[in-house]
Amino acid sequence: MLSRVADGFYWMSRYLERAEQQARVIDVYLSLTLDDPTDTVGHALLTSVLPEQDDDPESEDEAVPTDPQAGRVAPEYLSAVTESVVRARENARQIREQISSAMWEQLNSLYLTVGTAGISHAQDPGGFMRSTIDRAHLFHGVTQATLSHGEGWHYMELGRYLERAMTTASMLQQYFSDHGVDGSHAQVTASRADYGAGVGLLRACAALEAYCRHYTADIRPERLAEFLLLNAEFPRSTQFAADRIEDSLRAIARGLGRQATGRPERFAGRLRAALNYGTVDEILEDDIVGYVEQLRRQCSQIHSALYQTYITYPIETAIAR
Repeated sequence: MLSRVADGFYWMSRYLERAEQQARVIDVYLSLTLDDPTDTVGHALLTSVLPEQDDDPESEDEAVPTDPQAGRVAPEYLSAVTESVVRARENARQIREQISSAMWEQLNSLYLTVGTAGISHAQDPGGFMRSTIDRAHLFHGVTQATLSHGEGWHYMELGRYLERAMTTASMLQQYFSDHGVDGSHAQVTASRADYGAGVGLLRACAALEAYCRHYTADIRPERLAEFLLLNAEFPRSTQFAADRIEDSLRAIARGLGRQATGRPERFAGRLRAALNYGTVDEILEDDIVGYVEQLRRQCSQIHSALYQTYITYPIETAIAR
């Protein structure tokens, strides 16, 4: 597969995952600030996701202000979702011949919707966000059903789950920084505010119902950490994402006739092992904020190694192959 095609698959999926997550966090923020515009939980979730550092060298990071009026969100936040969709669609356009018509139609429909929303999404931002989430889910379903699960599909999986792992880690880092850290130990008092923060975090990760089925509605910080970090069955946990990242990197290497022992695979194996063999008690006893920050750095290392190995490698390397 050409490097530009692999790059298009990767960023199309990553930007769409980013748009979906941004939309979900904004939707949670709107509901949390409906009664109390100064609610700190909603603001913390926004700042943990929307100003996220972008590995795409063409992007620009900006600090985005909040709108203190209840039931509203600053236009810049809405623009962040729109921008992610626009970039996903642009990457899809560049690889139009490689994706299915159903995928293109679904993503183009989302692009046209956010592009023409205009005043309507400012008047009903919650509806706009939920529509974006639903359409992103439709795109993933169409992709699963109509795209061959070959090299391009694995690059999409890499983009999707790297973005997801970093976002979940970022929100956990924000949660424990604001509500749970006392020295090097995570200690959260059982207060109404902390319970609300836990609910907000779970909703932002689309995990509230899954968490309650697993643990009941007793929301505790150690259970939050275990579920969102170490649960191998929940699709938005970092453990689940790490498994998919390593599986896709190994599949790409096998498809190219390479040993799955290169730098991307080693970094992915290191991330997976850290989660497979970690326990929540050890993580909390040590320093969960530092642990989560380390996970984010490992995801960035995987991204850099992926680019150096498969996308931006020197021409001499290609000739040697």
